[in-house]
Amino acid sequence: MFEPTEQGKDISIHSGVVLRGANTREDDVHSTGTLSIVEYTFGKCLEWKPTEVSVVSESQDQDPEWSLVNTHTRTRTVSEGTDSLGRSRTVRILLCDLKSFRINRSGQQLTLMLKDGTNYVVYFQLFNADSFVSSLKGFLKFIKSRKDRNMYIVMEAEDSVLEKSFAELDLFQENASDYVWKFVKNLHDRPYETTMEACSKLTDILLHKEPTRPVEEAVADLLNRSLTLDIPQPTILNVAGEEYEVIGEPGVSVVLPPRPPCPRGAPLTQEQWERCKDTDGRITNSEALKEMIFRGGISPTLRYEVWKYLLNYYPWEATNAERIELKNKKTEEYFAMKLQWKTMTPEQETRFSDFRDRKSLIEKDVNRTDRTHPYYHGDNNDHLVQLYDILMTYVMYNFDLGYVQGMSDLLSPILCLMDSEVEAFWCFVGFMNKVSTNFEMDQEGMKLQLSQLHSLVVLTDPQLAQYLDRHESGNMFFCFRWLLVLFKREFNANDILMLWEILWTDLPCKNFLLLVCVAVLDTEKNVLMENRYGFTEILKHINDLSLRIELPWTLSKAEGIYHQLMAVAGLLPDHIRVIIGLEPQLKTAIIDSEEENATAEPQLDVNDSRPSHSTGSGNVIFGNNEVSFERGINLSYM
Repeated sequence: MFEPTEQGKDISIHSGVVLRGANTREDDVHSTGTLSIVEYTFGKCLEWKPTEVSVVSESQDQDPEWSLVNTHTRTRTVSEGTDSLGRSRTVRILLCDLKSFRINRSGQQLTLMLKDGTNYVVYFQLFNADSFVSSLKGFLKFIKSRKDRNMYIVMEAEDSVLEKSFAELDLFQENASDYVWKFVKNLHDRPYETTMEACSKLTDILLHKEPTRPVEEAVADLLNRSLTLDIPQPTILNVAGEEYEVIGEPGVSVVLPPRPPCPRGAPLTQEQWERCKDTDGRITNSEALKEMIFRGGISPTLRYEVWKYLLNYYPWEATNAERIELKNKKTEEYFAMKLQWKTMTPEQETRFSDFRDRKSLIEKDVNRTDRTHPYYHGDNNDHLVQLYDILMTYVMYNFDLGYVQGMSDLLSPILCLMDSEVEAFWCFVGFMNKVSTNFEMDQEGMKLQLSQLHSLVVLTDPQLAQYLDRHESGNMFFCFRWLLVLFKREFNANDILMLWEILWTDLPCKNFLLLVCVAVLDTEKNVLMENRYGFTEILKHINDLSLRIELPWTLSKAEGIYHQLMAVAGLLPDHIRVIIGLEPQLKTAIIDSEEENATAEPQLDVNDSRPSHSTGSGNVIFGNNEVSFERGINLSYM
């Protein structure tokens, strides 16, 4: 245990605290003391100091679990403040050495876990551990674990790199490290707003700032080097056994055929809709119906009815009578959940921090969601109350996910169309079931989509992919807003309804949204490359596309890209096949090999990431442990 040569400054002091090490023997000393947050010039520490010490004997009935241990000594002592050798009994932990902590035993016990594997258990006799955790909030950045609601993970950061980047760019009036932590912490609770706030400030650099280092280099350091993983580029073998370098992803040697034209169709009409029903009201051919919707969308007057099927409010095969019964059941269920939070008392809320935080966030977001739209315009708008009530009820419906910034953007058009609180809620539930991974705490869903988008660009346009990689944009972070709220901010109110209903058909393939992104990037490729846009210019340009993207042309191009991929489906590497919903060829190759008992050939190891040859077609096949492209945003929150 190190001893500082200076006098520390006590920032927060909590008395009546018992501390022990994780491996303390039952006959070690029990002591009550104070637990403080102390500031030194070398950093902030947690310090426990004894106020009284008593020797534990076998006759004592005190719980042996709560005791103090100095990890450097096992000496028993009854002296106050020092051990038998005269050394201080203070336990001192640098905050930067803290990895995580956990609250249990009805909030009276706090377990501190250090990066070196050392554990300390703290028992609060006079107050709840939550009070001490609240004190830590001002000095540590931590979040709750997804797997254990009582566990808090201390977040890591490359403080020196980030502070230097922000300081040299002079982007923000607030303290640089504070802003970085705010960005990282808020990305989960308010991903859309946080991302757009950061992007808008970054893109303002070109217009208003003249930093001492190149802007592209500084911003690249900020959002790439500091917040991403740099995976070495793989090298693979072609069929002839020759080695060549691949940019970003293996398997890009596939040459796509010319892109076919894919004209759009007319919207689904009332007459077509009625022809798809039988005499009892069942939808007899939902697949043909989805095909018509994919080709041209839905007539505006028909959306109110058809969206309930696309969003699983009604099953396609439900009769008229069954739909009435289902609606009554869902109405009762909705108001039962709504009553749960409506009847929560202020005293309950004070002991329910997660609920309280989500309620506060919903209140803020509702007041700024689509307020220029006539349906939500003006003060004391009843539709805003409905928007709020639906989001609060969804918290009770799915408390594990709760509410995350951006959800109000997805609900707003649904409520506007349904004009019914109950129907809008259940349609929103169906929508969230499709996109909930966008809002999960670990951000794995968003990282996967950004990685898959890069893979598709590598295959469909290697030149653009290489350009983005060379200009620190290969993480596709500039597409974050597109994916998070499904282009909600990129199209006008009418176009976004058509785009969403087309995406809900799941046609022509899985992840068609990513092909829409590829189509937009294909349209903007020449602008990006001919103007030699760097990282910040790309961000600004993509941001400025809002309300300037032509939807029919983009959909036609995205469908054409799909047909290009299907034309060479047998040549596509497995990671691309999986993205567009095709079965991976590796699985088939393994089954065929087992059935044929081809002992003359070397056994194919499914854990081998090296390429192998298909004995049937001669195509290059890759193992299922291909090096994945993870230059996307690497913010894991456990």
